Amino acid sequence: MKKWNGIILMLLAAVLVLSACGSGSGNTAGTGSESGNKEAEQSTDNAKRTVETIMGKVEVPAHPQRVVVLTNEGTEALLSLGIKPVGAVKSWTGDPWYPHIKDQMQGVENLGEEGQPNVEAIAALKPDLILGTKMRQEKIYDQLSAIAPTVFSETLRGEWKENFKLWADAVNMKDKGDEVLAAYDKHVADLKAELGDKLKTKVSMVRFMPGKARIYYSDTFSGIILNELGFARPKAQEKQGFADDVGKERIPEMDGDILFYFTYETGDGKGSEMEKEWTNDNLWKNLDVVKKGNAHKVDDVIWNTAGGVLAANLMLDQLKTYFVK
Repeated sequence: MKKWNGIILMLLAAVLVLSACGSGSGNTAGTGSESGNKEAEQSTDNAKRTVETIMGKVEVPAHPQRVVVLTNEGTEALLSLGIKPVGAVKSWTGDPWYPHIKDQMQGVENLGEEGQPNVEAIAALKPDLILGTKMRQEKIYDQLSAIAPTVFSETLRGEWKENFKLWADAVNMKDKGDEVLAAYDKHVADLKAELGDKLKTKVSMVRFMPGKARIYYSDTFSGIILNELGFARPKAQEKQGFADDVGKERIPEMDGDILFYFTYETGDGKGSEMEKEWTNDNLWKNLDVVKKGNAHKVDDVIWNTAGGVLAANLMLDQLKTYFVK
């Protein structure tokens, strides 16, 4: 009897061992066990990749889920990629978002000004990726990096497309980013074809700000778009560079075949006061472009301040209304 009891115990032990082995192989093959799925999810969440930035190489999540963005043009990049950030710096004007993006920004945490974002609010969101720029936030880079992997662009002036490519790479959506840029380039090409000889029109660009008037050149958001289309510029504005703050003695340099001006107004009326003062000046009124009725006020947000891919497409649409009937 003892002999049979021993044999039975040995058989039971063997069955248990085989059962355990079968269960283990099922997890390895991903047959749907709960523990196996959790391990797979954890492995995906922990996956990392490296992005080259102005601040050096940064290890970022392969699939970020909670992205914070600290530039206005970066916000537009994320939205165009189908990503809603958990937090973003407020728009330069708007309450707190520009009209053309506010419907897509419902529920996004306002993190304060682009020049001085709220670090405590950023930390409270527990982001797994932060996108910003050296030009605005270099002084707090170490603080941001202690919260989450932080990818910085170098600047916000000049070629906005380079920043867009960086943001798309940072969120591991390079292919989608290429599609967005290809659609924009087609938009440019289609409008260029429609404009034809009208591209010989010499386009002048002026901006009014609180206490300042500026002539805008080629390395500005709107200047780059004019260059892509192939528009001519007045001789005084055929310059590489960003912009010049000018006095009224330089109003004659604002002349052209068509003049677009835009005003940075935050709500205190000071930008609008500057615009009114200058556009009522005799030097302005005596410009040929003004006397011919070809000076047009356009949207500062779209032509300059937003600075992203969504605004770029809207600017193309707005330009078309002045040249294509």
